[in-house]
Amino acid sequence: MPVQLALLPFLFLIAYHLYYHQYSLEDLKRAWRWEALFLVCFFLMLDVRFVSPAISFAEKFMDHGFLASVIRNPVVPPLDPWFAGGTLNVYYYLGYWMFGCLAIVSGVPSNIAFNLALPTVFALSAVSLYATGTLLLNRFRWLPLVVLVLPNPALIFQIITGKAVNPAYDASLSWLGTRTITNTINEFPLFSFIWGDVHAHVISIFNQCFLLFLLVFAYKRWETLDRKGKILIMALTALSLGSMPLINTWNVLIYAPLVLVMASLLIWRNRATMDRTAWAYLLAIPPVSVLCYLPFYIQLKTSTGAIALVRTPSDPLEFLWVNGIFIAIFFALLVPEIRKRPLLLVACLPFALAGYTAAAIAVIPFVYFIAKADRDIPDILAAFGLAILIACELIYMKDNMGETFFRMNTVFKCYLPAWMMLGTAAAVMAGRWLSSRPEIPRISRRDATALTIITIALLFILPSLGSPMAGSGSGTLDGLAYLQVQHPGDAGAIAYLQTLSGDEILVEAEKGDYSYYSRVSSFTGIPAVVGQPFHEFMWRGDDTGWYSERPADIRAMYEQPEKTILLMKKYNATLLYIGDPERERYSVNIPPAGLAQVYSAHGTEVYRLAA
Repeated sequence: MPVQLALLPFLFLIAYHLYYHQYSLEDLKRAWRWEALFLVCFFLMLDVRFVSPAISFAEKFMDHGFLASVIRNPVVPPLDPWFAGGTLNVYYYLGYWMFGCLAIVSGVPSNIAFNLALPTVFALSAVSLYATGTLLLNRFRWLPLVVLVLPNPALIFQIITGKAVNPAYDASLSWLGTRTITNTINEFPLFSFIWGDVHAHVISIFNQCFLLFLLVFAYKRWETLDRKGKILIMALTALSLGSMPLINTWNVLIYAPLVLVMASLLIWRNRATMDRTAWAYLLAIPPVSVLCYLPFYIQLKTSTGAIALVRTPSDPLEFLWVNGIFIAIFFALLVPEIRKRPLLLVACLPFALAGYTAAAIAVIPFVYFIAKADRDIPDILAAFGLAILIACELIYMKDNMGETFFRMNTVFKCYLPAWMMLGTAAAVMAGRWLSSRPEIPRISRRDATALTIITIALLFILPSLGSPMAGSGSGTLDGLAYLQVQHPGDAGAIAYLQTLSGDEILVEAEKGDYSYYSRVSSFTGIPAVVGQPFHEFMWRGDDTGWYSERPADIRAMYEQPEKTILLMKKYNATLLYIGDPERERYSVNIPPAGLAQVYSAHGTEVYRLAA
């Protein structure tokens, strides 16, 4: 397979590294905590997926479709399962490509690989966060891990009262506090991992945590590193930063400036010695990060909108229901600074007078963090995270979500990186404050071990007590197991289609987005004439008029037998699928000749276009 051949150089490098360094048993013993942390976090999230594995709602159809497409036909760019003849160069697909490659080399089918992806992201993120805590804290090094499992204040209120903070939204716990700021989405890691979409913004969390660790490491250890160490850090930073546009493009708009800020701080700190390696950090990483992925950049065709001013900013209370925990920690720890320089509070007045009250709240700690004479890496991360929140109150990226949800995507995609930065900064600050309190005693290693075991045991038990996402098909890692009960006709037909190889294009029913329609292409990775059309409209626009043409052609293929064969050839379609959704959607009437039935069971039929 092409993917397996592509992995050979990396396997060779790993083997060479292991042989060259000749790791001893003592080296492995010293690393056991990291391995244990990864395994515990992996199996903890695997436990969550075991309770709620079904690929049956939200963006799961899309996410699995992309993953299945990569596994079925590992080409670059991957084939778009919802747009026959199109590829996924209209979307940032690298995360799906990575997990698809892992599935191919391990022989794991897509319906199980789907439920292994988020545990892997969660575990890798945890390792990077713990490494950051180890760099910055002498005690409470585990505190940055809280970033992954911390609920926002709106969720806490919702769990206690059973009511939504924002009355405009359903009080059901199904949204878990993520519809708090009106007409936006306010996701945070705990929700994202429990909700279970293997979506680009969630996959990107492990890379965000890794890049944050690299930046913290460079800032703390740069002067102590030898030349090889500095080159390695710069290379890893370039690899991480360069992958961001291809995993979740929004992230590079946030993290590229952060890398430049960190590089500038290194140059300023070493200005007396004229350290040229600090300049190399600034000048080499951006071009190298682009060169590493240049072929992918050239073929990527994601659309970016213009920047516009926000005219309806967030309600300040709704803003605090989302970000209040971090802001409260910052205000509490900044009290001495505020007392020393109260005049800096004036910085929030222009924002407040202009009606941007939420931005004014965030401006106060932002100003004090950048004005601190002894600012350290947590202050920088906090200031950058606050700057993201302020920017989301003032500007947004235009898209085609309409006037009501004009900044939904901007808040949705920017708040998660802000959470990672603010949470990491707040956790480190809290850890340092706790370490400075003499009244907080150190606990023995035995007690610490006992507490760790009890905490882990409780976390493993929680998913089995009931998850708001739990539904049919639980008790397995097979995301399509529920089809056997709910859609037995589709279950057998999809299993048959998954055995097919080669270039296939199928015709199936479409009926808008976020529904069970377009499920065959989603579950098999075989491209359909069109899948969920609004998704495709967001990615590729409608310059050719396909948005009305393709759904109309699909209807004609099912209802007008004289046009079926001709239209199938128009899209190079080889398979016609007829199940319950097709019969509900159309008055099915297929031609008596030109199609050969290749599958029939439980009321579901699959026909192949005759040669």
